[in-house]
Amino acid sequence: MASSRKVAVVTGSNKGIGFAVVRALCKSYEGDVFLTSRDEGRGQAAVADLNKEGLQPKFHQLDINDRSSVDQLKSFLQATYGGLDVLVNNAGIAYKNADPAPFAEQGEVSCKTNFWATLDVCRVLFPLLRPHARVVNVSSLVSQFAITKCSPAVQGRFKDPSLTMDGLEKIMQEFVDAAKAGNHQDQGFPNTAYGTSKIGVTVMSFIQDREIRKDLREDIVINACCPGYVATDMSSHKGTKTIDEGADTLVYLALLPPNTTSPKGNFVSDRTIQNWG
Repeated sequence: MASSRKVAVVTGSNKGIGFAVVRALCKSYEGDVFLTSRDEGRGQAAVADLNKEGLQPKFHQLDINDRSSVDQLKSFLQATYGGLDVLVNNAGIAYKNADPAPFAEQGEVSCKTNFWATLDVCRVLFPLLRPHARVVNVSSLVSQFAITKCSPAVQGRFKDPSLTMDGLEKIMQEFVDAAKAGNHQDQGFPNTAYGTSKIGVTVMSFIQDREIRKDLREDIVINACCPGYVATDMSSHKGTKTIDEGADTLVYLALLPPNTTSPKGNFVSDRTIQNWG
């Protein structure tokens, strides 16, 4: 018999901002909090670190690039809780500025993980969302910068209020194909693989918000956000914020009170709705 206890899942949370989100939720969320990571050993070590702080997160293995791993998490949540109340899509990758990987590879791999794998997690887990669920998609202010570097035509496509998820996937695939062909800038795309992948995450969030508003389940709130420039492995520890400061907006969005009307379907940074793009 599944428990009706509330449950929160944070993807990619064995270190960095995701780890800090789990820490904060363990202190303030009325329910079970799952720390997830690709590597079981690193995940269990992170749980042990939080245990030393007197916190009791739970662990589940999750590799967002592995569909069977995502499906296993869904089956577990369905059997154990009968649903899902908070989903923080934090897992993602970023190439270092000095990385020698060619742009074609960076474009494909960044979009595969940051956009398509995140979208996959949503498609698998959204049917489990209960009324009053909260979804936080971690994007970046780099997406805001990147959209301004798109041609007016490409900007218009991304910002089209009638854009569907299929349409967004088509644009993202065009970017990957153009990156491979070496003519992405000629096609109106920006010269940033990470930034374009995060445009995908931000616009995905807007589309999900439009779709979920038609859903019979009440008060499901989806937002995209930027944690800010945080000192993590991803930023080579050059960021100005601590991981706990970076987690603040994510936790704020995860804990929005019942029947929140704003922020809802927005791009949020420092707890403030941004005029995205």
